Amino acid sequence: MKDILPAHIGIIMDGNGRWAKMRGLPRIEGHRQGEESIMEAVRFCAAKGIRALSLFAFSTENWERPPEEVRFLVNMSRDVLRKRLEEFMELGVRLRHLGRRDRIPEKILAWFDLAAAATAGNRGLNLNINFNYGGRREILDASLRVAEAVRRGELSPDGIDENSLREFFYAPDLPDIDLLIRTAGEMRISNFMLWHRAKAEILVTPVLWPDFGWKELEDALEEYRRRKLDEKSDYHAPERDWS
Repeated sequence: MKDILPAHIGIIMDGNGRWAKMRGLPRIEGHRQGEESIMEAVRFCAAKGIRALSLFAFSTENWERPPEEVRFLVNMSRDVLRKRLEEFMELGVRLRHLGRRDRIPEKILAWFDLAAAATAGNRGLNLNINFNYGGRREILDASLRVAEAVRRGELSPDGIDENSLREFFYAPDLPDIDLLIRTAGEMRISNFMLWHRAKAEILVTPVLWPDFGWKELEDALEEYRRRKLDEKSDYHAPERDWS
């Protein structure tokens, strides 16, 4: 069973605010604690040989949150990159920012770009930080790029299919999500990687993100393996007429 692994895991990291509220702490303390769970997930996936991990860090809708929380989350992304870059290199992690660049301060974008350049040659886990990201927006941006390519005569309308559209996504080489995990028990997908999760196994856990660690990830992989084995056992090859 251990050889049945997802190539790409996506995680909607939810429950930081509730974790803090339960302890009488400001919401930002939940996000601060959630950083440790981020690194736990990165280490776990790197050790297991997972090809890609996408983390929903900040959505295009999150700009509407209280200004203090938005400011903390934006700066936290820079602080994580600055503090953890050496470990990413040691783990062989290749880091990329997935999302729109507008509205992100230049000093934050500079750290995303620096981390991407520094880790570009790594051949281990592909770590995608979905920051200022929206699933619908990615599909729209890809469609707009396709329309521009058609206008310039670089692409024929007759040649547009799923594969050609994918070439205009934020990370064209990124495989589809095999396992999508959402913490904190919410039964929503929150506009996260709508195209990539089309055939994903979805696992919703009541565990709040700051409490989500190695054991919970092992349990998630075990559930993924079980489902895949069930699929194989339920499959019956169609009968053929060999006459």
